[in-house]
Amino acid sequence: MRALTWHGKHDVRVDTVDDPEILNPRDAIIKITSTAICGSDLHLYDGYIPTMKSGDILGHEFMGEVVEVGAKSTLKKGQRVVVPFTISCGSCYHCGKHQYSACDNGLPADNQDIAQTLYGQPMAGLFGYSHMTGGYAGGQAEYVRVPFSDVGPIVVPDGVEDDKVLFLSDILPTGWMAAENAEIEPGDTVAVWGCGPVGLFAVQSAFLMGAARVIAIDHFPRRLELARRFGAETINFEETATYEALLEMTGGIGPDACIDAVGLEAHGFFVDNVVDQIKASLFLGTDRTHSIRQAILACRKGGRVSMPAVYGGFVDKFPLGAFMEKGLTLKTGQTHVQHYLPGLLNAIMEGKIDTTFLISHTLPLENAPDGYRMFHDKQNEVTKVVLKPGLERVELDI
Repeated sequence: MRALTWHGKHDVRVDTVDDPEILNPRDAIIKITSTAICGSDLHLYDGYIPTMKSGDILGHEFMGEVVEVGAKSTLKKGQRVVVPFTISCGSCYHCGKHQYSACDNGLPADNQDIAQTLYGQPMAGLFGYSHMTGGYAGGQAEYVRVPFSDVGPIVVPDGVEDDKVLFLSDILPTGWMAAENAEIEPGDTVAVWGCGPVGLFAVQSAFLMGAARVIAIDHFPRRLELARRFGAETINFEETATYEALLEMTGGIGPDACIDAVGLEAHGFFVDNVVDQIKASLFLGTDRTHSIRQAILACRKGGRVSMPAVYGGFVDKFPLGAFMEKGLTLKTGQTHVQHYLPGLLNAIMEGKIDTTFLISHTLPLENAPDGYRMFHDKQNEVTKVVLKPGLERVELDI
């Protein structure tokens, strides 16, 4: 089959690789009909996430048709399914609490030591996202093996086009959980750092949960315009001092809740961010954490901070004093996708949530390297790239 493979920083290629096979009775093989490039895939593209190996198949946002099932799979051939990016067993202590991204059995035994060393305990497995998260082949391919297929995938009703439901695989439930973790109360003012896909879904979700005002912060004009379509007020951090603007907009109090949807590759010419970039370039640090620092400093006393953004390692200059003195709470974590799928699918079917607005480009799988380069280099124009296996490669002027 054809699949997108990682070979190093800014080096991804579509190669011919072996087809996946059933390895466990709970497995299923999915023929991919749509797969997307996620913002967190760019962390792999930029070489920020460790334990990648040359030839690894990328991709954790995908859906398709069931073509083969193991003896204990509950799926049936011919069903269309969306697959969560988290690989979870459904029966361990954490899955029993619907904490699917904390699954004890999602990682193969050979991969658990890596996460145990770095994070203290292993987490769930993830598709296409390094050997620290299981070394599983991802879904930017023609076919993919889905472990625990009796737990993860959700069956899509007939007649519903892929574009409406594809983002159930990751970014929609991630944006929803981000807003839920912010514990939004009716009338709240919520600030969202980052108007990428997760940030934009967090904006939508915050309004659906009762926020009176949502203030979206970014520097890409098109992304800010998308946030305004949902009723958000906006701050362009290249034109306006964010902290001062948030205080002015909230009468000196600060937002009730702050959501960091930026993560470890924060942009902006700020002193702390420049220092972080220098440290990363000298291998003295990993993450650029300007946005979470700013969220903590801007949030009102007694407020809530939600962090759906991806961070990879140890950080310094964390404003722990402000966090404690202001009495803030912080909730974070990889998304418990399986927990949110039924409710969010119903919300899409009822027209309460729109997902298709986000797609700016649809390309053949064969153009996946072009899609990565576009998404990386042109983030104002490129908000989401969806890849379709089976289509012939096209020449792009990029």
